[in-house]
Amino acid sequence: MTTSLLITVFVIVLLPLVVSTAIALLLFRRQRHGRRTPLTSSLLRSPGESLRQELQVLEGNLDNFLWSTMMAGGFPALVLVGLMYLNDNKATNWHLALCGGLYVALIVWHSWRLYGFLQQRQNLSLGLDAELAVGQELNHLMLQGCRVFHDFPAENFNIDHVVVGPGGVIAVETKGRAKPDKGRGSVDATVVYDGQILRFPDWHESEPLEQAKRQAEWLQKWLGSAVGESVPVKPALALPGWFIERTKSGSVFIFNGKNPVYLAKPLETNAPMDPQMIQRIAHQLEQRCRDVEPVAYRKEKKP
Repeated sequence: MTTSLLITVFVIVLLPLVVSTAIALLLFRRQRHGRRTPLTSSLLRSPGESLRQELQVLEGNLDNFLWSTMMAGGFPALVLVGLMYLNDNKATNWHLALCGGLYVALIVWHSWRLYGFLQQRQNLSLGLDAELAVGQELNHLMLQGCRVFHDFPAENFNIDHVVVGPGGVIAVETKGRAKPDKGRGSVDATVVYDGQILRFPDWHESEPLEQAKRQAEWLQKWLGSAVGESVPVKPALALPGWFIERTKSGSVFIFNGKNPVYLAKPLETNAPMDPQMIQRIAHQLEQRCRDVEPVAYRKEKKP
């Protein structure tokens, strides 16, 4: 293909596409200029807000990884061409072995990184699905006089859900756990809680319980400082989609996310939380959770 033919193909095929894209961008920016969002404040965080942001970053990294891998795929061939150039355009067995080894190493590295990306995306997606499911159920508690906040930002971690109502303050940690699919019926869908350990069908865990307690302790300390008096916080752990079998009670309340009405009710030995205290606590929580900028007409921040 001659140079003149290449120029002709570019002018006929690519140039109109480039020009039309530039025109569309200019028209969009002109329409956008001089306008701003009608919203006057940031939005509250939605269930799984942090996981959603992580997924967006991961998708971008995955796209960049695939493009860079495609570009790097020609590197062994370029090495071979360079070696041949230095050897009077002749390829020796050593040259072929070296470039073949580079190509195999590239394939192994690509497969390992791609597997890691896909596994991370699956875990984040499962976690997001679980937080959305539990968050939607907890939102029903607002009909019981509760205030519900999601993805509460703490210190280098987030509390998945915080419920404030007549039953007090509850810090809810949510864990998405995939079920085994071994045809064992309810055995594959039941987790046994003995007050200390979560016994799933094929594995045991205790860290989610410790995490729920740590987060409740942190929130209790923070609220005490924020409202000026002691505010007890109860830890809870949600395992959406699982059947919960309790053999002993523990310090962490375990539930599967469905029908959480009991979280809005005070214990028989406790009086309902005062509505004014509910409002004071909710105000402090909202100030910290209302940090999501509206997307429309978002302006780039100057460094």
